[in-house]
Parts: sequence; C-alpha cells; structure tokens
Amino acid sequence: ILSGIMSVNGKKVLHMDRNSYYGGESASITPLEDLYKRFNLPGTPPESMGRGRDWNVDLIPKFLMANGQLVKMLLYTEVTRYLDFKVIEGSFVYKGGKIYKVPSTEAEALASSLMGLFEKRRFRKFLVYVANFDENDPRTFEGVDPKKTTMRDVYKKFDLGQDVIDFTGHALALYRTDDYLDQPCQETINRIKLYSESLARYGKSPYLYPLYGLGELPQGFARLSAIYGGTYMLNKPIEEIVIENGKVVGVKSEGEVARCKQLICDPSYVSDRVTKVGQVIRVICILSHPIKNTNDANSCQIIIPQNQVNRKSDIYVCMISSAHNVAAQGKYIAIASTTVETADPEKEIKPALDLLEPIEQKFVSISDLFAPTDLGTESQIFISRTYDATTHFETTCDDIKDIYKRMMGSEFDFEEMKRKKNDIYGEEEQQ
Repeated sequence: ILSGIMSVNGKKVLHMDRNSYYGGESASITPLEDLYKRFNLPGTPPESMGRGRDWNVDLIPKFLMANGQLVKMLLYTEVTRYLDFKVIEGSFVYKGGKIYKVPSTEAEALASSLMGLFEKRRFRKFLVYVANFDENDPRTFEGVDPKKTTMRDVYKKFDLGQDVIDFTGHALALYRTDDYLDQPCQETINRIKLYSESLARYGKSPYLYPLYGLGELPQGFARLSAIYGGTYMLNKPIEEIVIENGKVVGVKSEGEVARCKQLICDPSYVSDRVTKVGQVIRVICILSHPIKNTNDANSCQIIIPQNQVNRKSDIYVCMISSAHNVAAQGKYIAIASTTVETADPEKEIKPALDLLEPIEQKFVSISDLFAPTDLGTESQIFISRTYDATTHFETTCDDIKDIYKRMMGSEFDFEEMKRKKNDIYGEEEQQ
C-alpha cells in the first residue's frame, strides 16, 4: 500500500520481494498443494478437496470494514478497479458456549435473544445516543466529556449489564482486551459509529472481503505503483541493507546495489531493529459444512470475548467459502486467531475450534509479533509492525499512516491524495 501511495506522491519507487508471490506475510496460498508443503504436511490433499487450483488460502485472515480506512484508501487510489468484493453475511458473538448474531441496528437489538427485554430498551437508547453523538457538538454529549469520561462510566449511565458490555466493546468497537473501559470514551464511541456506518452501507454485516482472497490487495497496489512509474521485482533476494554513517543508502541484491534515500520493510528484513512484543496463534481449518448456528452463512465472523473464556484477549474466527473463489465447491475455510497468553496456545484457541467441528484438515501457525525499535528518524529505515490477531484492517491502516507520517513529516491526508491523482489523470478520467 505504501509503495502505491509513495508512487502517487511522485516518489521513485523500487519494490523488491524475496518471495515469488505478492503480499509477504499476508499472502494467499494457491494451489492447495503449496499450503500442505508450507505446513510440512505429509502427502497431498485428498481427492475430496477438489482441484488444488480452486484454493486461495489466506495466511492472515482479515476483513475490510465497509466504511473503514482501507476501503477509503482503495477508493481514493482507485485500486477498486482491480478488485471485486462481497459482503460478509453475518457477525456473531459467543456467550455462554453458544453463538448469537451481533445486534447492530435498533430493530435487531429488539429482536435479539442475547438480552432480556429491559436490557434491550437500554441498549437501544445507548445505540441512539452513539448515533447522534458528534464530538463537535456539545449538545449531543448529555453530560459526558468525550475526553475525560471513561467508557465504563458511559455504560453505567445507560445501566448496561456485563454481557452487553462484552459484545459492545468486543464485537462492535472491536477491542481485543478490556483496557479501553478506563480510557476516555471518545475513541470507543467513534469505533461503534464506524461499525454502524459500515453496516448501514450494505446491511448484512459491516465487513467486505475480496473475491480470490486477500492476495489480490497487494497486487492491486503493485499495479497502482506501476501506473505511476514504480518498479516491482518478485523473487529478488535481499543480501544486505547498505548503511553509511548510520543512514540507509541502498540495498544489495545479487551483487548489485540499488541506491535509495528511504527504505520501507517488514520486520523479517531487519531483525536487529525490532523487538518481540508477543505471539499470535492462527489455525486454518478446512470444513465441508457451514458453521453451526450461523443460518448456514457462506461467510461470517465470530468473536469470542475474552471474559467469556477467562482470557485477557479475544479469540476471532473468520469464515469464507467457495462463494469467494477461495475454496473448492462445497468447502469452507475457517481461520481462528488469538494473541498467545500461555505456554499452550493450542489449548487457548480450543473454544473456537469446538465451534467448527468436524474439521477436515487444520494448519496451525504460531508467529512472533515484532515492533520496530528504530522509528527511522536517523536511519531512514521504516519498519512495519507484524499483523496482529484482529480480523479487520483498521490497526494495519493505523500503522500505514504512522509510517507515512514518520517518512513524510506530515499526516496522511486522503483529500490530498485525491488532488494528486487529479493532477495526473485530470478530472475527466475520474468520472
């Protein structure tokens, strides 16, 4: 995404990738045989899995929020020309061992079996309050100070019980832990607004997913970069990052040095400039059936709030299927992920896998999470953070904006991006 944005900004971009495919850590693997190889499974996929080429399996599952930052980046850069999306059919939340559809409209809140009658009325009032909340108009605050009042106090104000707090914080505001409860409420209210505005766009859920898998996203941005004169090299080994006087001056590959002023890379290229901040476990499961209690949805998300399973972090499940051209006919891919908290990660993720039984084949990966120790101010090396356990791209977009700001010294501005494109393409072509 950054190579696309930098190319639009008039920078001369060379994009090198040691892999033979786009997307690095977040690639989609095809054919299915390659996935078996990647996870060192013996033998080849059974006949029942259909044609290997029909599979595009994401290594890192994420959905796009319909009104979120990544969709804005796609629209402004017009990368949408190269992609087709489908709406994810439903979002579900786990409570007391069962899953329920996440109520996200007033009507759904009143019909939901997640809450009792009086709780529903209070939750509905809360949703109306959030919808009308405008941080620039104190008349909408109703005695709440967005920068001071904690979210815990806002829940109290509406007299919402623990279960409702759980699904609001984790399935609507999409927090991974409960730390947000004691922080000022403005951020949480904005997150719930993003969820309901995203939902309002398409109705079934606030999430979108690209046909043929997430591997289509990096390819779309690679095309964008190429249109603006960027060069992309796959299968290009990186031998050394050349540094003079503490500053990056080039990258050595196959005996040649490509000189540069700035370098963007992921943590795997610069192990001495990053620090490990945790681990994520992800389990890719192939199923021959939709997930139980989801109305046979061909795609969905399930969030298991940490409170419900005595954990500190939520567990996520993303499910997609042949409807998205990522699996053979009649097959479903469900990916469970969570932040590792103990020495036995597979046990931690069990509540999610129990919802998916019977599982035909599973692929387990445990990845280290890295964050840069070098912000790039001196070295001009800008390092991204490893993908976290969340099932949407909002945290990734925050990282993109953060790297942009460190590189350019100014905030990433969507409107500015639009103007730059108009300068090159002219207004007419945009229509």
